[in-house]
Amino acid sequence: MKNVPTKTIKIMVEGGNAKPAPPLAPALSQLKLNVGEVVKKINEATAQFKGMSVPVSVEVDTNTKKYTVSVGIPTTTALLLKEAGANEPSGDTAHKKIGNVSIESIAKVALMKKPSMTCKSVKSAVKSLLGSAHEIGITVDGRDPKEMVKEVDEGKFDEVLNKYEEKWNGETQ
Repeated sequence: MKNVPTKTIKIMVEGGNAKPAPPLAPALSQLKLNVGEVVKKINEATAQFKGMSVPVSVEVDTNTKKYTVSVGIPTTTALLLKEAGANEPSGDTAHKKIGNVSIESIAKVALMKKPSMTCKSVKSAVKSLLGSAHEIGITVDGRDPKEMVKEVDEGKFDEVLNKYEEKWNGETQ
């Protein structure tokens, strides 16, 4: 089998809002691709991450001009901020809280981040995300997330987390 010459363009875009402008447009034009068409495909593929920065790769077969758009996962901070309805981290987490999320929201983010996490279970992923929530000034169920880590270990949230554990274990990634 002959090697297919491919070129990969990696870029961060706002979910559902990529623009046919630099640095994307020149890179696509150079490869003789229809910039508007590729941008439309990127926006469709990233629509679920509206308002968040999302890593995107466009892999192009330079012979046939066929391409595939691959969407990465937004950062943990971006996902937590979206869940909390906040725009940016607190900057002063001891005195300024920027939002509140439920333990269920934390589990949902854990599931989204699974491909990039090394955790073996939803519980361990949730504990990691509770630390992240604390660091950016988000409370969980109206409380300091750091206080909840022990309760996760004690099984206090098992009823909520178990349904995510099934999805965690059932997904092949």
